[in-house]
Amino acid sequence: MSRYERWNAILELLAAEGRLSVEQAAQSLEVSTATIRRDFDQLAQQQLLMRTRGGAVTQSVSYDLPLRYKTARHAGEKQRIAAAAAQLVEQGTVVGMNGGTTTSEVARALATVAEPEIGFTIVTNALNIAAELTVRQHVKIVVTGGVARPQSYELIGPLASGVLEQIGIDIAFLGVDALDVEAGATAHHEGEASVNSLLIGRAARVVVVADSSKVGRRAFARICPIGEIDTLVTDDGLPDEEAARLTEAGVTVIRA
Repeated sequence: MSRYERWNAILELLAAEGRLSVEQAAQSLEVSTATIRRDFDQLAQQQLLMRTRGGAVTQSVSYDLPLRYKTARHAGEKQRIAAAAAQLVEQGTVVGMNGGTTTSEVARALATVAEPEIGFTIVTNALNIAAELTVRQHVKIVVTGGVARPQSYELIGPLASGVLEQIGIDIAFLGVDALDVEAGATAHHEGEASVNSLLIGRAARVVVVADSSKVGRRAFARICPIGEIDTLVTDDGLPDEEAARLTEAGVTVIRA
């Protein structure tokens, strides 16, 4: 297990429990208590947790794990979701895309199937997606303006509206922190939610790409109501009852 994978596991345990002792973490991850103490100290320096005597507690109620520590979570599911999502896109299409690990996988999947002389145009507020795809010969990248948020590499703020108001998008892939029939699509951060809302507002079709652990949950800031979402591409771990509720709300559910 790499350091980032171990940190990711620690933060997931902490998010679930709210409090974690050195011994608990060491036993769960099968590493030494000395390693866990170092991990706790380094994560505390990044303000991702708060150290206590003999353990750690969550830094805040709104738990938003930085993108670089999310990549190992549900990796297989996200790759299957991305492959299924890429099949929804025709060559020559203008594709909108916000930040996140699942949308990053969708971007990679699209880049691998882009055809010469046709390809795709991708409009995104995610710096990591733009940087990775800029070198792809058959993908045109359009980046919104804004101020970079380190946790997600997304550009947020009012500068994004200047670009988004002038373009049209055929299909938008929306990564979310949570999706619920009543609450709609939501995010931990209000700045991300605002720009994401602008992005999908320019799209003819909106597709949420999210692993099943995010369905039936709510986060702090609304991106859009459920009625603005056309399709959900998720994994086969989505319970039938959740799929039925989304279908009844008018969302086409694809389980990859």
